[in-house]
Amino acid sequence: MSCALDDPTLERHFKGHRDTITSVDFNCNMKQIATGSMDSCIMIWNLKPQMRAYRFVGHKDAVTSVQFSPSGHLVASASRDKTVRLWVPSVKGESTVFRAHTGTVRSVNFSSDGQSLVTASDDKTIKVWTVHRQKFLFSLSQHINWVRCAKFSPDGRLIVSASDDRTVKIWDKNSRECIYSFCEHGGYVNYADFHPSGTCIAAGSTDNTVKVWDIRTNKLLQHYQVHSAVVNSLSFHPSGNYLITASNDSTLKILDLVEGRLLYTLHGHQGPATCVAFSRTGDYFASGGSDEQVMVWRTNFDSADYGEVLRSQQKATSMEPRGSTSHVPTQVPKSTELSHGRCSDRGPSTSQHSHTSQGSTAPSISYQEQPQQAAPDGGVPAALASTLEHIVGQLDILTQTVSVLEQRLTLTENRLKDCIDNQREISFRLRCSTDPESTASH
Repeated sequence: MSCALDDPTLERHFKGHRDTITSVDFNCNMKQIATGSMDSCIMIWNLKPQMRAYRFVGHKDAVTSVQFSPSGHLVASASRDKTVRLWVPSVKGESTVFRAHTGTVRSVNFSSDGQSLVTASDDKTIKVWTVHRQKFLFSLSQHINWVRCAKFSPDGRLIVSASDDRTVKIWDKNSRECIYSFCEHGGYVNYADFHPSGTCIAAGSTDNTVKVWDIRTNKLLQHYQVHSAVVNSLSFHPSGNYLITASNDSTLKILDLVEGRLLYTLHGHQGPATCVAFSRTGDYFASGGSDEQVMVWRTNFDSADYGEVLRSQQKATSMEPRGSTSHVPTQVPKSTELSHGRCSDRGPSTSQHSHTSQGSTAPSISYQEQPQQAAPDGGVPAALASTLEHIVGQLDILTQTVSVLEQRLTLTENRLKDCIDNQREISFRLRCSTDPESTASH
């Protein structure tokens, strides 16, 4: 039986930092959250209520980025003090430190195999290191302004970087070359990351927009103008179907990438929402803000349930009149990769539903009407079922597209044949009118 997607709910919030939260990440075991702050500290929050948080002190200036290693046994942190530290997230809080750049280190990111680190800095460079002994491997240096963010692709072959030079660049790790530069943002680019498939990237900017590109065709797929202020951070749901963003307008936005529209607006932080991240499974997400609060939200929609949504959207798409461009921004090419041909830059919903949670905050959620979903199939692993449904959906759409192209080609051929026949008829009549003898001989 299908049921509507449930609203996200605020599960817990943590207070312990003494300044703006700059970064947040979940441990893969779902037992800990790491946060960094302008107060120069890293906090490890234990999700079991009875366990105390750990405060790690070592950086001499603001912490700009934190991330758990894929195994969860290490936490990397970057700082304005130009160093990177690797911490063991236990009560001892031991760390190794290395001077990574000649300017503020803005971000640090582990490769999916946990063997490499990529760092980005105000010295305009991106650097790649080994995790073991923090050996420097190489530097990437084509940006002409501060580099705010750098991330490995899921397969570790590519790196995406975002910069104050208003570009998002894709780098090949092996050749160490910039293979493409996206220059479409009208402001500094604060954050960029790879879609879980590795085929797309998303970026948020001081121009208040979020853009999604296909990095195989280098085409803009979706362009969202849903925030009224700077976009600071974003995170893809592990299913690849949703994107969450954090902005100086104090809100978090959950975007439905399949339909290309705003799904939820979450009001919780007092002041700018500075960072946001989904958990590794997608069941939760966490956000941080200038209000010094860390909020943990339950997602309440499951990636495994998205198959029914895809099926219903395919039926709706197949029933649309051919050539329909409803909800498609004219400057964005239609795409079947993420949006089934429908992208949207629609603004926030006017329908609002408020939820009061524990603590001093009373976040509210506004959302647009929800698609339907069904319970996951019995005998198939949830992640596999979701992936297969998505692949089948894409293949169906490709089949529909090919069918339409064949129809159009047949129509064009018929029209061309008619045109040629008409031309011959006209030519024959002209010859008849100008050469009566020729007509008689025929």
